[in-house]
Amino acid sequence: METMLSVKNLGKTFKGKKVLENISFDVQKGEIMAVLGPNGAGKSTTIRNIMGIMYPDEGSISFRNYQEIPRNMIGYLPEERGLYKNVKVMDILLYLAELKDYPLKDAKERALTYLKKFNLEGKENVSIEELSKGMGQKVQFIASIIHEPELLILDEPFSGLDPVSQELFKDEIRNLADQGTAILLSSHQMNLVEEMADRLFMMHQGQKVIYGTMDEVKTEYANFKCTIKGKNDITILESLPEVQRVEQRENSSTLYLTKDVKPTTWLKHLPDQIMIQELIFDRITLHEIFIDIASGKKLIEEAGAVNA
Repeated sequence: METMLSVKNLGKTFKGKKVLENISFDVQKGEIMAVLGPNGAGKSTTIRNIMGIMYPDEGSISFRNYQEIPRNMIGYLPEERGLYKNVKVMDILLYLAELKDYPLKDAKERALTYLKKFNLEGKENVSIEELSKGMGQKVQFIASIIHEPELLILDEPFSGLDPVSQELFKDEIRNLADQGTAILLSSHQMNLVEEMADRLFMMHQGQKVIYGTMDEVKTEYANFKCTIKGKNDITILESLPEVQRVEQRENSSTLYLTKDVKPTTWLKHLPDQIMIQELIFDRITLHEIFIDIASGKKLIEEAGAVNA
């Protein structure tokens, strides 16, 4: 698979504080790569370095054979939206396409196609300030892809969208990846990331904590858990084999299990006195892994590290 973006040993210091340290990852053609981390982890600084908005103190960023990404080959949806509010939708889309040296005729055709796809047909002559937040988000997304970029950076693309619009965005992001666009995705909505990402790079305090394919991350970090609905004594649950810890809420208990547990064998050891109204056996989610790292609990450290 062709590597489109390569970030190597990135380092950045602000006022004596190291905000990025030895950050390295690749994004392949047709891949959705998620960059995750809590606020202040260094995600925005990493993206700004890739975009050329700022420059790293250490390391390198390359795009295919270019040492600096050609502006007409990159699309960017920023977290902070920035469309001119008193400009008409079509005018702003064509203007931004022109800045990327994209043919005007093709830009207009693509704009009309995407406006229809995103249920904005007939809005081309409406000013940005007249649109709802969700509609404005759709226009900003169209602006980021109108020039057919080879690399697309999406920073919190689902913010402000209702569930129906989220599905539209997810479908289009997948479609772009299928067409060969390399996509770098940053989002705090872990459930959507877990559905979409091929690989992920998780940061904390400017450093890498997880890097690998989604399957590798799930295998390494997502130990099994068993959720039992029913009122049970926590001491009995904690005494069960291969239980690392138990969390209880009202009449529900979640048992976090060791890495090498065999689900079918483990279930046979449940004693008869345990009250089970409902039982769910699955792996911990990406959301739980994120919370664990962001909160500093470090409960998953025993699982090892992913360095794909």
